[in-house]
Order: sequence, then structure tokens, then C-alpha cells
Amino acid sequence: MSTDNLVNLVADPASVHELATYKSLGEDELNQRISALREELGDSLLILGHHYQQDDVIRHADLRGDSYQLSQMAADSKTCKTIIFCGVHFMAETADILANRPEKLKQRDQQRVDVILPDMAAGCSMADMAAINQVENAWNDMSEIIDTEQVIPVTYINSAASLKAFCGKHGGIVCTSSNAKAVIQWAFERGQRVFFFPDQHLGRNTSLTMDIEEDEMPVWDPYAIDLGGNTELAIKNSRVILWKGHCSVHQMFRPEHVEAFRSRDPETKILVHPECPRDVNDLADVSGSTGKIISTVKSSPPGTKWAIGTELHLVNRLKAEHPEQEINFLSPVVCMCATMYRIDLPHLCWVLENLRDGAVVNRIQVDDETSRWSLIALERMLSIN
Repeated sequence: MSTDNLVNLVADPASVHELATYKSLGEDELNQRISALREELGDSLLILGHHYQQDDVIRHADLRGDSYQLSQMAADSKTCKTIIFCGVHFMAETADILANRPEKLKQRDQQRVDVILPDMAAGCSMADMAAINQVENAWNDMSEIIDTEQVIPVTYINSAASLKAFCGKHGGIVCTSSNAKAVIQWAFERGQRVFFFPDQHLGRNTSLTMDIEEDEMPVWDPYAIDLGGNTELAIKNSRVILWKGHCSVHQMFRPEHVEAFRSRDPETKILVHPECPRDVNDLADVSGSTGKIISTVKSSPPGTKWAIGTELHLVNRLKAEHPEQEINFLSPVVCMCATMYRIDLPHLCWVLENLRDGAVVNRIQVDDETSRWSLIALERMLSIN
């Protein structure tokens, strides 16, 4: 897990309860204790549950959504003093940046909102595929071939704060899976090329809808010796330079999974996330963000049949919430966000009881300089929504 520009703080370590104690507790007792603590702490606490979170954790969430949506909602709370983010580390970083931006601190007389990640090992494999030193090295290398003043860096929200800050410093911007096209259009209004990281599939699938050809989208491999594994001509002819990164969940879906469903039942519609590889995305009936996947199912009539290519917990939750439809998981292989799965009831109860007793464990705090530049990139994104 990347911890660039993070401060992990513990208040009064002598008073911290040991995590091991909680791992021996039964599910019923953990649920009871968590519910009691939520009531005791009241509206000074917000527990955020990402859509990919497992059900026994998300049942305790005050808010459920995608990472940016959750961070925005929590930052807008007038009573919240502590955010517990049941997600992964880049999500907690974004929550800290938005909740503690200058205007919010001014409204609260400079009192910070503490952001807690129940398990510091809950990272994101995609975010970890692009380290800040790798991105900076790539930028320097490509500057020998092309004018980087005409390159607009775009980072997916699923990235470390240090990469968001890089975009802020270099005239770039952040995107989500729902606004990637609008963000890339914004970037082309300001430069000749886009440098898109860390998810190559979202960058490619979005760019293809904008009449950008695949041969105009070289992939930069940070482990290649020269120019990310590309020729000088490929970089010079590029319009979008993609980073060699991917989501470990969405990478698992294959064209044969789509064909298998269609051969069994032609009425089954394929619904996927644009983080899926192109050969899957191109075959889908509908491709869209997590929010679009949820809204598409909600708005569909009874009897609709779906094979959905996204995280398993979300698909199973949609299946349970919409028994009037036939909802299947697209892959025969289990694809869940293993790092998100690290957030469990013992960790949630542990951080809550420590919080009640005055010990803030696993606090995520992005340093001021990184926060400032990250916020610039995020605000650019907000300006085009």
C-alpha cells in the first residue's frame, strides 16, 4: 500500500485497545457493540461504506456510495468530527483533503475532522501501480521527446494524493469513471496530449468514444527501460498516453464470459464497468460507472436479465435488492476487492472503541502541501461537472 504524503497518527498510544482482542469476538457481539457505539457517538461520527464493501460492514454505514461521492457528502456535514471510511487508503486521503480544505476549516474554527481507515493494509492495487516517483520520471523522460507544456495530466480518482497533487502542479485534473469523457475533453481544450493514469482501460475505453484511435494511445510501462517501452515516434504521434495500470477485479473479466452468457440466453444483457479491458467493454450492452450500473438496474423492468461485470459484493447486493430481475455475476471466477475485504467487523469495532476512549487509531492525514495541490486538481474537475 502506498503511503506517500500520509501521516498515520495515534492519539495517546498507551490507551490504545489491542486489535487481537476483537478478532476473538463473535459476530453478534461485534454488531451489538458497534451499534451501541454509533448511538453513543451520535452525529459527531460518520461511517462511510463504499459500494464494494462486504455486507456485514456496510450495514453499519451512515452513507453508502462511491469514493468521491462519499467524501463530498461527509465533507458537507455540519456536525461530523470523525469520519471512519470503510474503503481503501486513497478514499480516506480524498476524504481528508475535502473535509479539511481551507473553507471547511474556517467554518469549524480550524478544527480538523479526523479521518480513520480501520485497516491500514486496505490499499488499492490499481493506485499502487503508479508511484509518484514513477510518474515524475515518466514526465521527465517524455519531456525529452515532446513539449510537456502541451501535455495535460489526468489522474483517475483511484490514485494516491501525491498523484492528484502532481496534476494540480502541472495544469492537470482528476476524473471519475462517470466524468472521464468530460475531463478528457477539458484537457484537450488546454493541450495537445493527455497523460492518463493509473488505469489504462478507463482511459482507453473513454478515448475510443472520442474518435481517438488505439494506435494514438501508447501505453507507458514504468518498468520498461526506455520511454515506457515505446518508440520516440509512438510518443510523438500520441494523443493520449496511457499508464500501464489496471483494477485487479475488472481485469479478470474476459470476452468468453460474455459469449458464454449470450450463448446460454440471448436475452441476457451485459452490464460492465469501463475499468474492464476493451475486448469486454466493446461487447457489453451497457458500460458505465458504479453509479450507472446501480441506476441501470434500478430503472429496469421486472424480468430483465443481467450479467454484470464489476465487484462481487456489489453484484450480490443488487441481486438481493432486485429479486424481480435475474442478476448474475459475469465471471465464473470470484472477483472481489480483496483489499477492501480487509475492513471487517473486528477492525471497525476496534477503531470505534478506541475513539470513544480518546485514542484515534489509523488516522489518515495528508500533508498540507499535497492537500493544497490535490485540491486544485479536484476543483478543476468540479468546475466542469
